[in-house]
Amino acid sequence: MIMKRNNNNNIIFFGTTDFAVASLEKLNTNFNVKAVVTSLDKPAGRGLKIRESKVKKYAKQHGLQILQPSNLKDPLFLEVLNSFKCQLFVVVAFRMLPKSVWNMPKFGTVNLHASILPNYRGAAPINWVIINAEKETGVTTFFLNENIDTGDIIDLKKTTICPKETAGELHERLKIIGSELLVKTTKSIFDKKYKLIPQQDSYSKKTAPKLTKENCKINWFNNSERIFNKIRGLNPNPGATCTLINFKTELKVIIYTCEIEICKNNFNPGRIIIEKKKIKISTNNGFIIPLEIKIQGKRKMYIQDLLNGFKFDENAIFI
Repeated sequence: MIMKRNNNNNIIFFGTTDFAVASLEKLNTNFNVKAVVTSLDKPAGRGLKIRESKVKKYAKQHGLQILQPSNLKDPLFLEVLNSFKCQLFVVVAFRMLPKSVWNMPKFGTVNLHASILPNYRGAAPINWVIINAEKETGVTTFFLNENIDTGDIIDLKKTTICPKETAGELHERLKIIGSELLVKTTKSIFDKKYKLIPQQDSYSKKTAPKLTKENCKINWFNNSERIFNKIRGLNPNPGATCTLINFKTELKVIIYTCEIEICKNNFNPGRIIIEKKKIKISTNNGFIIPLEIKIQGKRKMYIQDLLNGFKFDENAIFI
């Protein structure tokens, strides 16, 4: 439902990624987005071509004023922000804001986070809920404060995680659910019809740290279910990684999709068994059966295509 705009409902939007674009689009339809703050253009890809953020591309297409500060504490940037006289700032998938920014608007600064807070605070909540085999997740809107993802909760929306859902698929669902919740939240703030819920820190929380080379590695000594969840939790990016030792050569590997087989076996973890047009990799309680894979020096491909030209040593093993 599209609400009638109120000329006093002015906001400034902070965001960078595709996840943020869905929210910006909804807000731009229902409120007055006076400016968009996004990241600096950066060189990317093999050709190091200058690349604009997804949010900047949307803002350009819709004639929104764009701000790209290199320093969020720059007095000139703060002066420009203040000149818009906006009562509310909204943040989705952006870097941490200094107090001089988030404390500026009369109604405060709202953040949309892709988890049910206080669980899965951090940079990669969508990945970690799947890696940790959660059955449920969601989105939360809250007011920013001095600490990351700890402010008072305004509203939230839960959703079930499907058993085979990947991080990429969940990302697409949550960005829509989140955009709808953010419109509802923003309206409630302008209408002054909301009730804050302080985040409770009295129990152990699950976190969502930044993804690194180390925590994206597959441990073949884990059980098949845990490895399966890691693979789908890192699909499509950055991908679950491991190393293939083949003909005494070490090759970096990314496994994107797989199936699992639970059974007893006498193979060491990581051992490769080739059956017709598929390979099976032993775990401590069965096998992982890769479907899409990328081996160093080759493109991402289905396992059947890989086996047409790639030879495995009889002692090949994943580590």
